[in-house]
Amino acid sequence: MQSLRDIGYDTPRAIADLVDNSVEAGATRVDITIEFNGEKSWIRVADNGSGMNAATLQEAMRYGSEREYDSNDLGKFGFGLKTASTSQCRRVTVATRRGQSSRAKCEARCLDLAHIVDTNEWEILILDAADQPEEATAPLKSGPGTVVLWEDLDRIMEFKDPWDGWAKKRLLQLTEDVDLHLGMVFHRFLAGEVRGRKLTMTVNGSKVEAWDPFCRSEPKTESFPAKDLRVAGDAGFGIVRVCSYVLPPKKEFTSEKAWKRASGPAEWNRQQGFYIYRANRMIQSGGWNRLRAQDEHTKLARMSLDFFPDLDAGFGINIAKAYVTLPPDLREDLKFHVSQTTRSADKRYRSEERVRGTGGSSATVARSGRSRSQGDPGMGTGPFDEYGNRRGASSSDGSRPREAIEKVAATVGETAALKKIVGGLRAKHPEVARDLGW
Repeated sequence: MQSLRDIGYDTPRAIADLVDNSVEAGATRVDITIEFNGEKSWIRVADNGSGMNAATLQEAMRYGSEREYDSNDLGKFGFGLKTASTSQCRRVTVATRRGQSSRAKCEARCLDLAHIVDTNEWEILILDAADQPEEATAPLKSGPGTVVLWEDLDRIMEFKDPWDGWAKKRLLQLTEDVDLHLGMVFHRFLAGEVRGRKLTMTVNGSKVEAWDPFCRSEPKTESFPAKDLRVAGDAGFGIVRVCSYVLPPKKEFTSEKAWKRASGPAEWNRQQGFYIYRANRMIQSGGWNRLRAQDEHTKLARMSLDFFPDLDAGFGINIAKAYVTLPPDLREDLKFHVSQTTRSADKRYRSEERVRGTGGSSATVARSGRSRSQGDPGMGTGPFDEYGNRRGASSSDGSRPREAIEKVAATVGETAALKKIVGGLRAKHPEVARDLGW
C-alpha cells in the first residue's frame, strides 16, 4: 500500500481521478473544497450523483475492486479512489447516500493508514453516524451523492510548521492549480459537449470555467478536416479521430484577455502538440510524443486525438490516467498530419513577425536563415520552387543551394559530415530538409 502512494499522481490529477467517479455516478455537480486549518487542513470532493449502498461502498474501498465498466466509462482498474486519495493523504473518508429522501441512511467508510500501521491489519473502518465527520456528511443532508474527504495531508502540507505563511500560500496556489487543471481536463463536460453528461464544478465556491485548448470560438482559428485512423486494439481495430487546429497569433485574437487565457496552464510553447482524450476526458495536454521537438515557430499548432477504452492497451494507459504512449501504427499515420499542421502554424507565426518587423528585415526571416517576402517553401506559391529555392536564383556557377552545399562539402573533404548533417535534419527537422531538396 505504501508503494502505491507513489505511482505518479500530483494533487490536481488525484482530484481529477475522483471527479471521474462522480461523472460515472451521473453527477451533474461536483464541489471541491480546500480548507486551510494548519495540520488539520482538509480537502473534500462532493457530488450529487447516484450514491452507493453499503455493499457497493465496501467494495469501492478495496484495492482492485470488482466492477463492470461501460465502453465510455472514465474508470479502468478499480484503484483510482484509493490510490489517488492515499497519494495525497493518510486518512480518507467516503460518505454516501442513495435515494432522494433525506432520511435515507448515510453510509461512511474510512481508510486510515495510521490505523493499519498500528494494528498490522488490513481494515476498512465502518463509521457509525456518531463517528462520521461533519465535513463528510454536510453536503449529503439534502439528497443523494458521494463525498470523499482527505485528512492528514502529509504529501501536501510538507512544512515543519503547518501554520506558517508558506503553508497557507501553498494551499492557496494549489486551489488555483486545481481550478485550471479541472477546467482543462473536463472542458468538454463543462461546456456541455458530451451528450447526457453536462457538468458544473466549483473550487472553493468559484465556478470552474471550461478551457478549450483549440480556441474554437475565436473567428481566426484555423481548423483542418477531421480524420479517422484505424489502430489495432485488444478486441480488433479501433478508431482514433484526429483534429488539427492552428490558433491565431496574438494580433488576431479578439482580445488580449482571450490570448492570455489561450496560453494555458503551461504557457504557449509547452501547450503546443497533442491533446489526447479518452472517452472525452483529457489525458494529455500538449507535447509531440517524440514525433518532433517543441518549437517557438510552431507554438500555435494543437491537435486532438480521441479514442475510447477499447484501445487502452495500445495507448498504455496507467492507473493515474496521466500519460499515454502512441501505438506504433498510429505514430506513422500521424506524421503527415503533424507536418501539415506545424507547417501551417509556422507560416502563420512568421506572418506576425512580418507585421511586427521582428526577426530581421521587413521581409522577415525564413526557415534555415533564408529570407523571403511571400509564399511558403514547398507550397507551390510565391517566388520559391518546390525545394525552397528562389525561382531563377543560383550561385555564380549556376548551382542551386543544395548543389552548392554538396559541392563545397566535397571540395573541403567533408562529404561524410554533410551526410550526417542531412540525416539529422531529416530526423529532427524534416520540413527543413525538404525545403533544401534532401
